[in-house]
Amino acid sequence: MNVYHTCIRSYTWKTTRPFHPQEDANKPKKRTFRTFHYRGVELDKLLDLSQDELIKLFSARQRRKFQRGISKKAKSLLKKLRKAKKECEVGEKPKPVPTHLRNMTIIPEMVGSIVAVHNGKQYTNVEIKPEMIGYYLGEFSITYKHTRHGKPGIGATHSSRFIPLK
Repeated sequence: MNVYHTCIRSYTWKTTRPFHPQEDANKPKKRTFRTFHYRGVELDKLLDLSQDELIKLFSARQRRKFQRGISKKAKSLLKKLRKAKKECEVGEKPKPVPTHLRNMTIIPEMVGSIVAVHNGKQYTNVEIKPEMIGYYLGEFSITYKHTRHGKPGIGATHSSRFIPLK
C-alpha cells in the first residue's frame, strides 16, 4: 500500500492514503465497550474484594465511616437490595427499595439496584451505576427545587407601576 505525504504550510506534515472501498467493506466493524474502573480496579474484581481491601480504595471520609462500623439500618438496606435483586427476573430491573439513608456510601454490591432515596418530601428513584461507587445516596436525590427566574410580573419594577392593569 502506498502512503503519500503532503506538506501543509511547510511545517505540518499530513499522511494520507488512497481510499479503497473493497478494503473497508471486508473488515468487520469492531466495537469494544469501555470497561469501568474504580481507582484502577475493574468492577468484577471490586465485587470479589473483601471489605477491608475495598475500604482502602475509598476516600478518607468513607474510610473513616466504614472503620467506625456499619449501622443496622445500612445492613438492612443492603439485605433488602440483595433480596430485590434475587426476586427480579433476568433482564428486568429490580423493585425500588425505599430508604431515608442519604448518608449511605454506594458500594460495588449495590450496582444494578434501584434505591428510592427520600429527599424530605418524596422518594426519588436512583438506579445505581458503577460510576456512582464511593458517592453518597443523598447526592443523587436533590432536596430543593431548582429556581427558574422568569420574566418579572406587573409591579416588579418602578416603571411598571404606572402601566394600567388589564
